Amino acid sequence: MNQTTQHDLIGIADVAAKIPGLISKVPSLLSGLKQAYLRTPNTPAGLGIAFEKAVMRNPDGNALLFEDQRYTYTELNEWANQIGHYYLALGAQKGDVIAVMIENRPELVASIIALAKIGVTAALLNTSQTGKALAHSINLVSPIAVIAGEECRQAVDEVRQELQLPAERFYWFADQATRADAGKAPQGYLNLAEAIDPFPAFNTPTTHSVKGKDGLFYIYTSGTTGLPKAVIFTNSRWTLAYGTYGHVLNLNPKDVMYVTLPLYHATGTVVCWCGVIAGAAALAIRRKYSTSAFWQDVQKFDASAIGYVGELCRYLMDAPPSALEKGHRVKKMIGNGMRPNIWNKFKQRFGIEDVLELYASSEGNVGFSNVFNFDNTVGFSPTPYAIIQFDKEKNQPVRDAEGWCIKVKKGETGLLVGKITRRSPFDGYTDAEKNKAVIIKDLFKQGDAYFNTGDLVRNIGFRHAQFVDRLGDTFRWKGENVSTTEVENALSEYEKIAEAVVYGVEIPHTNGRAGMAAITLADGAALDEADCSKMAAEFRKCLPAYAVPLFLRVQQQAETTGTFKYQKSKLKEQAFNPNAAGERLLVLLPNSTAYCDLTAEIFENIQAYKYRF
Repeated sequence: MNQTTQHDLIGIADVAAKIPGLISKVPSLLSGLKQAYLRTPNTPAGLGIAFEKAVMRNPDGNALLFEDQRYTYTELNEWANQIGHYYLALGAQKGDVIAVMIENRPELVASIIALAKIGVTAALLNTSQTGKALAHSINLVSPIAVIAGEECRQAVDEVRQELQLPAERFYWFADQATRADAGKAPQGYLNLAEAIDPFPAFNTPTTHSVKGKDGLFYIYTSGTTGLPKAVIFTNSRWTLAYGTYGHVLNLNPKDVMYVTLPLYHATGTVVCWCGVIAGAAALAIRRKYSTSAFWQDVQKFDASAIGYVGELCRYLMDAPPSALEKGHRVKKMIGNGMRPNIWNKFKQRFGIEDVLELYASSEGNVGFSNVFNFDNTVGFSPTPYAIIQFDKEKNQPVRDAEGWCIKVKKGETGLLVGKITRRSPFDGYTDAEKNKAVIIKDLFKQGDAYFNTGDLVRNIGFRHAQFVDRLGDTFRWKGENVSTTEVENALSEYEKIAEAVVYGVEIPHTNGRAGMAAITLADGAALDEADCSKMAAEFRKCLPAYAVPLFLRVQQQAETTGTFKYQKSKLKEQAFNPNAAGERLLVLLPNSTAYCDLTAEIFENIQAYKYRF
């Protein structure tokens, strides 16, 4: 949980002191806010229109940098137009869905722009997904086609028979610079780089027919059923992001934003990229994050801004000092999850001036951004919200004698809820029942409705907040949301495990919560050395790396409530402390291929930060 002090509380005098630094940003801010708040569900809006505006402003400037590839705004626009015209010729219509599974590289960016221009919703598949989760994610949104990069083709092939798609609707990009060499498609796939070649490069006629209410992306979040949920991200929501923190970042055509975050997540593809498009700047991407290559890439691309999540910041702080971390142009960063205990150290070490920390969720209707550049805050919110008292034991909001919710006072922590209005709608999930579950009604008066974010935040004054913790059946690790149910299901497949209860635990000096599972063994079973290796291998095979539990607690019996819900609060409290648990504990140490017994010595070394998880 974030440690905060009275020094973090914000008053009118603190805001007034920040205004001189905001003056240079005012024209950009006003322009952005006008675009963000004058939109309606039926107004032409979204990524396609904003990108075409950037092309007009900076036609010959760099739009996209990747490894040794460079694309100007004109070149990237023409590429996207050819993809768009191709799918229009096939009969794709506004409202259709195409699933896209490509790692961070230019083919992914061009595909996203193309589909945005023709009003087709891009289902941005998590490239670490495999098996049942991947098949579920694709079938859930009923796509008319799949576009797969060669690097993801094997995962698609493994579930192909389960997909509800005609055989001729599987498209493929070679894992190379396909504008220079289209490559040869494998059997069963149509080579998209070749197919688009005869199609025109001028703007598609559909761009301005795409409206705010139309779907732009499906972004996948952890599901409480154990399988991913698809969240619709409309063009209106993208325009709100573009108009607010996109313009707060105040980039220009000389700027380069370096992003190593996966573009199938909103932090990369919305938060970071919308700032780039707003400034007609360049987006520099890397396939996957690398600490050792980070500052090399910053120098190579001459980056002036970076996208981040908290874990990335910690990795950079843990790395030994390097000459490359100085003498760069980076003064701004945008993202979320910067821990208060490294906030100022990070700025000082790497020469950062503006940390545009923000709070948002793929499905939510409330957002905060650090417009005033205060330290240790997710920032300011112009959208209607409340922070209400919450009873963690009963897992419900506290209500007064008359049945109304109670707002917390300045300095206090509570549940963040976003008011549902015409200008801050709740777009929701594909699952209507799930939508009902996250809407709270009659909070402060009869008939009002609020979106339950599931997050605890601290009210620090002047419409600013600090993120404190996440409630419910997901936790965050390595910048990803982990579904406890998905992990529980995977662990229960192991032949010796009868039951598994999964939860997140804090490791000192890390961001988020690492996975821990309390496991109950099948009758007569015992875990030996071979199991410790086999479990690690099997869990890694069926789960994304970030979801593999780092700690196992071997229980005689799982404690449940009268309604058969697992008693997680006690397990979380005891965590992986061998003295508190009183049962056998196992740990998967960094770079290890097997679990080992968690001894008092290993516990002390974890507390002393001698392992880098």
